[in-house]
Amino acid sequence: MDTWQEVSASVERRLAAVSSGERKVFAAGIAERLMSRHEALPEEEQVSFTMSLRPLLNSVWEGVLGDTTAFTAVKRGVAEYMLSDYCHNDGQDGPDDADEHAAAATLYAAHAYLFGCNDFAVWASQRAVEAIDQHLAYLAEQNEALPEPDEALLAELQRQTDDLDLIESYSKELRYSSTGLPIDTSNRLRVELRAPLSNAGSHAGRTGGPER
Repeated sequence: MDTWQEVSASVERRLAAVSSGERKVFAAGIAERLMSRHEALPEEEQVSFTMSLRPLLNSVWEGVLGDTTAFTAVKRGVAEYMLSDYCHNDGQDGPDDADEHAAAATLYAAHAYLFGCNDFAVWASQRAVEAIDQHLAYLAEQNEALPEPDEALLAELQRQTDDLDLIESYSKELRYSSTGLPIDTSNRLRVELRAPLSNAGSHAGRTGGPER
């Protein structure tokens, strides 16, 4: 069996090889899963900055699935973050709200949508792995039963591999998503891509590709 480090390296190689449209959807899926987990936390444990990014993430989804009008909303959301106190170079002396995993992954997904760079998708992938590691540390502090750490990290990366398998089956549509897709295509992709990528469980058992 591959180690989680080997699977992580495989995910990075695959992200470098796919189209920017596919990378954008991958990053959005990672951000969505982390955001949904954060939204499920008790209210007192939620970070207000993270929660404020839900509209931005929704706009990212619209954009990566072919709605070019979402570009302005995503651009504005990223600009608001860049001009806020949460974007700083003060290290530990500045607010760390934007370093929360769901918030960071959402910002990476937004940058991936705007610029298509591979690094942003890779960083989103890494944030999901770091979130698992952080959760394991929390369980240890609470003296709760722990899953085997390497297996937990491997499961997250296998999920990401499954995500890429699904996304790559829609490569023909996503390759041109930045120039806009027909409304009926975008609507179909919301069902066939956004829904399964957002689901916390695995979709490895999914059969078949996109309807043509």
